[in-house]
Amino acid sequence: MRVLVTGGAGFIGSNFIRHLISTHSDIDVVNVDKLTYSGNLENLADIAPSPSLGFVRADIADSPAMAALLQREFDVIVNFAAETHVDRSIEDAAPFLWTNVVGTQVLLEAARRANVPRFVQISTDEVYGSAPAGQSFTEQTPLDPRSPYSASKASADLLVNAYVETFGSNAVILRCTNNYGPYQFPEKLIPLMIGNALEGKPLPVYGDGLQERDWLYVEDYCRAIERVVLHTEVRGVLNVSSGSPQTNISVVKAILQILGKPDSLVQHVTDRLGHDRRYALESSKFRKELKWKPDVSFADGIQKTVA
Repeated sequence: MRVLVTGGAGFIGSNFIRHLISTHSDIDVVNVDKLTYSGNLENLADIAPSPSLGFVRADIADSPAMAALLQREFDVIVNFAAETHVDRSIEDAAPFLWTNVVGTQVLLEAARRANVPRFVQISTDEVYGSAPAGQSFTEQTPLDPRSPYSASKASADLLVNAYVETFGSNAVILRCTNNYGPYQFPEKLIPLMIGNALEGKPLPVYGDGLQERDWLYVEDYCRAIERVVLHTEVRGVLNVSSGSPQTNISVVKAILQILGKPDSLVQHVTDRLGHDRRYALESSKFRKELKWKPDVSFADGIQKTVA
């Protein structure tokens, strides 16, 4: 099998490539990445010599580049490439529209013209908006994005659906809760807090810190994506979640406890504009159809991440 991974120098993409290369001797991977601020080939330095891994530096929104690349005949595309940081999207939404919307459309069209059999879109739970207390979103929940970032990802999802309905593309959209683990860019909550705590710097927490997220260890998500890549009959939208929600402040305090640092380092700051209070996904469909469940508890995963 030949797999094209876009955004493979980023956090989840690099972990996914490492997982595929280390567990499947019969899979070749080509990583295409623009190498912006959050893409780093050092994330893959340990497996870079593998003859099963290739790399192309390119922008997925570059139509000629994608058309040329897909002449190599791939069995599946897994599209991780995206701008993902909500704060950056609030400052300037334009790069998010370019990569997340235009880039996805360019990739879908190039895949259609090259007759790529399978397209996997890596989406986010943020497209559903903020979940009311006691409720979890299902795959049928209407989209209600609240930030330029989540709006751009929702737009990409709709484009994937449009290609399925219009052209009969074989595609699946994975909407996952917050991932954490090794190789995450340090502007995200968990690596930012670990870095600041190690240096004895204040740990900035938005508002009261009671925003709730369902944290999934990245290796568990990579196994979930692997199932979708190998089971080509699975289509449509699928939610993926750990089922173990944590408040932001509890995550921060867990990090401080592991590192033996005082809670006094926590510094509550003005809340983010349009900050979603809670994300919660119902993922029983994915667990049942693909016989998957997370293996890493939050307590173990945060220990491994800090280490």
